[in-house]
Amino acid sequence: MTRTLLLGGTSEASRLAEALAARGADAVFSYAGRVATPAPQPLPTRIGGFGGVEGLVDYIRREGITRIVDATHPFAASISRNAIAAAALTHTPLIGLERAPWVPEPADLWLSMPDLAAAAAYLPQASQRVFLAIGRQHLDAFAVAPQHSYLLRLVDPPEGPLPLATAEAVIARGPFTLEGDRDLLIRHRIDWIVTKNSGGEGARAKLMAARELRLPVLMVQRPELPPRKVLGSVREVLDWLDHSAPLTPGT
Repeated sequence: MTRTLLLGGTSEASRLAEALAARGADAVFSYAGRVATPAPQPLPTRIGGFGGVEGLVDYIRREGITRIVDATHPFAASISRNAIAAAALTHTPLIGLERAPWVPEPADLWLSMPDLAAAAAYLPQASQRVFLAIGRQHLDAFAVAPQHSYLLRLVDPPEGPLPLATAEAVIARGPFTLEGDRDLLIRHRIDWIVTKNSGGEGARAKLMAARELRLPVLMVQRPELPPRKVLGSVREVLDWLDHSAPLTPGT
């Protein structure tokens, strides 16, 4: 018997969940709980953290998990690191499902940043209008540059005051279009864009619009993870699940 733990939160995870449900596979979909209204899944679903490596090890053994698919966001480094460690401790086969990063085209004005703190430090000293396309978890990294006016695009309305002196939030869920993002950037008179290199098609439109408008983009690179096997498509992961040889749960 096999039982799969699918760590989700991306469109690729949702497509894999649909494929597993269509097969009648024994699988559990796990959301981190960062979004107030996550998309419903066709698999049994849990929401929330596991309590670090120890909690995830406990869950794997208690629930009889025999394979783990990490299809979380490329910047969800904590859960990915915990999954790698827990898989090693429980001898559970693990695969990463990870979309390819974006690659600049000749007309793009991208500057590579190692992290959000570096991006905040790189912004000009003079007041600018900055589109922070980074989600809501790490907005405080830009509190060190209060002279700027920030535009945020969030999935859920913010709870409580934002950690930025001057900020406006647009509530929207992708995928986004070139026309819509071009209009957004023009309407808000954006000077700079800060984004994470998450890859995929759903959020690429802002980069295409930035190229047309000749706007500079501070592109934050993905965090480094311990070595693990990574595949780039749902089809490849399904093949891996078909051919991986799970051990006895919790051994």
